[in-house]
Amino acid sequence: MKSLTVTTPGPHRDFQPPGIMLPPGSCDAHVHLFGPHERFPFAPQRTFTPEDVPLETLQEMHTVMGVARSVLVQSAAHGRDHSVLVDALRRAPEIYRAVALIDPQTPAGTVKQLDAEGFCGARIHFAPHLGHSPSTDDVRAIVDRIAPLNWHLEVHVMDEGIYEFSDMADQLDLTMVVDHMGRVNPDPVADDPRVAELGNLLSKENVWVKLSGADRISNLTPSMSDGLAFARKLFQSHPDRCVWGSDFPHPNTHGFVPWDHELVRGIAEIAPSAEDRARLLVHNPARLFGFGPLPA
Repeated sequence: MKSLTVTTPGPHRDFQPPGIMLPPGSCDAHVHLFGPHERFPFAPQRTFTPEDVPLETLQEMHTVMGVARSVLVQSAAHGRDHSVLVDALRRAPEIYRAVALIDPQTPAGTVKQLDAEGFCGARIHFAPHLGHSPSTDDVRAIVDRIAPLNWHLEVHVMDEGIYEFSDMADQLDLTMVVDHMGRVNPDPVADDPRVAELGNLLSKENVWVKLSGADRISNLTPSMSDGLAFARKLFQSHPDRCVWGSDFPHPNTHGFVPWDHELVRGIAEIAPSAEDRARLLVHNPARLFGFGPLPA
């Protein structure tokens, strides 16, 4: 197969222990798989081309970090072909769940097949670099496909996208999960109005938030201290509706690329006590994603 020109850097691959012990059954609620593209081709219409980061690389990272479970999120680089995630789910159904990319034209039967494989949610983007935002009618059509299966709607917002989604949220009767802390500016001095809008969304009992992307929202890299402090604030305000994710392998990151052990170490700042970490990493993900008991 013809080699591809990579347009977004891959992760640091020298995985190092984080220096903290995660509770048994800990879940990384937001990761992606890429290829290998010879077996799982990237979508022709993709807006970026990542390095190959297959399941084996993810498993190596999680073993070093002490992560037991994970939620695999379909990337726009693979488009609507979910083969790469279906393969992972079939290889380890007890420890993986997945989030799909579907559209209003996706047949209900296809969604049911994905459900049977272990998918539990669908992702939509209000992010300019990933294409046009979905219309209200588009979102309603997707919800009509997934709500009967008790899937959640995962929402990736950037820039003004949080307002686009907020205009729709009251009309949607299902669980919704905001990715990457809404990608707001965490600096209190900046007084980003999107912070208040994220708070408005989280005032709804059916809206959750992923405490992922501390590196993406931080103004203080490499420490990411402002992003971690914002994540801790969200967890303190909504302890039963937060999950944590690494966002490995950090696609479409240009400039600063976080070390995964530093992201995992940051959990100690977000959830300082053992009880907090068990809630964030074990109990909340089990409720949201439908994980059963760990295999013996």
